[in-house]
Amino acid sequence: MSPARHGGRCLVSAMVQTIDLPRSHCEPCPSCQGEEVMPFPAKKALFAAAVAAALVAAVPAVHDAVTSTPTAATAGKRVVNYFPQWGVYERKHTVGSLVKNGSAADLTVVNYAFANIHATDLTCFENTQSVGNPTDADYPKDNAGDAWADYQKVYTAAESVDGQADAADAKLRGNFNQLKKLKAKYPNLKVVMSIGGWSFSKHFAKAAATDASRKKLVSSCIKMFIDGNIPSRDDWGTGKPAGGDGTAAGIFDGFDLDWEYPGGGGLEVNSVDPNDKANFTALVKEFRTQLDAKKSGMILSAFTAADPKKIDKGLELDKLHQYFTYFNVQGYDFHGGSWEPNITGNASNINLDPADPSTDKFSVDIANQIYLKAGVPADKILLGLPFYGRGWTGVTTAGDRKGLYQKATGSAKGDFEVEPGVMAYNNVKKICTGDKVVHDEALIATYCYTGTDFWSYDDAWVIGKKLEYAKKLNLGGAYAWNTAEDPEGELNKEMAKINK
Repeated sequence: MSPARHGGRCLVSAMVQTIDLPRSHCEPCPSCQGEEVMPFPAKKALFAAAVAAALVAAVPAVHDAVTSTPTAATAGKRVVNYFPQWGVYERKHTVGSLVKNGSAADLTVVNYAFANIHATDLTCFENTQSVGNPTDADYPKDNAGDAWADYQKVYTAAESVDGQADAADAKLRGNFNQLKKLKAKYPNLKVVMSIGGWSFSKHFAKAAATDASRKKLVSSCIKMFIDGNIPSRDDWGTGKPAGGDGTAAGIFDGFDLDWEYPGGGGLEVNSVDPNDKANFTALVKEFRTQLDAKKSGMILSAFTAADPKKIDKGLELDKLHQYFTYFNVQGYDFHGGSWEPNITGNASNINLDPADPSTDKFSVDIANQIYLKAGVPADKILLGLPFYGRGWTGVTTAGDRKGLYQKATGSAKGDFEVEPGVMAYNNVKKICTGDKVVHDEALIATYCYTGTDFWSYDDAWVIGKKLEYAKKLNLGGAYAWNTAEDPEGELNKEMAKINK
């Protein structure tokens, strides 16, 4: 399984005062949700650009089509999407984009990706520092973050949610102020701070290790993002700092935990503790306890593995579900050219293909059945959808299934040179047209073959089929990674049909 593009995801960054770069999720890693290179503003010089592609591990076992009994009609399902902090750079994707393309009106929750955990304090924090290049010995750099994008960047009237420009000396600017405006425009919309991701999970295990460290982490996150006590900063040296106690109050309605992964399987440099499985449960309980003490009804969710091995190693599902509002169960990055360069495959299929030659086998349904059998209520499971494609090149033989399970020479050219094999949906659909596209009814998957390249991705057709599946299981809704890779809002609109 690939990196959870979702922060499974990998963080990288590049920046200059005049240049913005994109960021990617992860490299051959066992789980990430596709991300792009994460750029940060450089105060005086150029920061190193970087990126990676990730993966989520595999599953052993063959599972045929869904056999679950249909349940009552769905209503009030959650529609969640991740907004990538770094999307404001190369992709020019702002919070205001969600209004212009219609996505905001259809969403119930926006997950803001990502907050990091301080290397020594083991707390939530704000900082402006590049995460570095994946080839660097110290990648990911400790204490990386982008406080400038969070609350210092000045938005113009044209970029802003409400058509009003940020005052250059306002104490709250950047993405945070735009999210505040978004909530004012859509009063029923919730915004959640997502902590971790592929590149920011390095210190999760240490922070979760003891009762004292858990209390400290949770308390710090609540003070910073719920109470809004963000530090006063002036990372560009303008003489007009932003931030201060209470400045960011009223923006976030809870937290999304994206620890990749309890028990290991993320970046090799991540801290890992033999007690991670129990410690994660204790950490989640602490988050729930402190959030409930602050205000009832606050959201506590998590991005969690689809790989049965990772589930067994790091998740006490039978205990966790009482604390979580819902689980964002990974539904993509099952295969990808970044970590499986020599053979093509499906990246986000619902049902397992018995013909899949991979040693490790998994699918959306395999994962969901594990959660259900562990006692997780169906309405606490959200279906994961990728708003990007995974591609291979050098696929010179079509075989009898238009390039599926055929030899390849590596990752296809992606949106960014630093992240081959990953392409946003709006660009994939320009390549995958007409009879190049295959809609596999049995697997519930979409892929295309161009004659040299093979792409696995989600389009409107397969999302429709996946929502039928979700309704049959009476799942609690759907989520996607991420808003920046669907700039026209096309797939977001399809995802929202889970409520129709």
